[in-house]
Amino acid sequence: MEIKLAKLNWQCRRGTKELDRLLLGYLHTSYATANASEQQLFQQLLNYEDTELLNFLLAEKYPKEPQFTYLVKKIRSTSVI
Repeated sequence: MEIKLAKLNWQCRRGTKELDRLLLGYLHTSYATANASEQQLFQQLLNYEDTELLNFLLAEKYPKEPQFTYLVKKIRSTSVI
């Protein structure tokens, strides 16, 4: 099941300027060209709490699930704070 872009856009708005810029940056620059597997991982990543996402994207920590490591690195490298 494909999640609509508008819903993802809403889910990326976390109320923290840094998170918003990182997540929306990926959504607007990379999501559309990502394969289905990466898109699904991104959707799952958005289920994390804001504090966890901040640690993953700004504090260079990684989720326990190794499949997210590539995506977290990609979001860090493609988004500008």
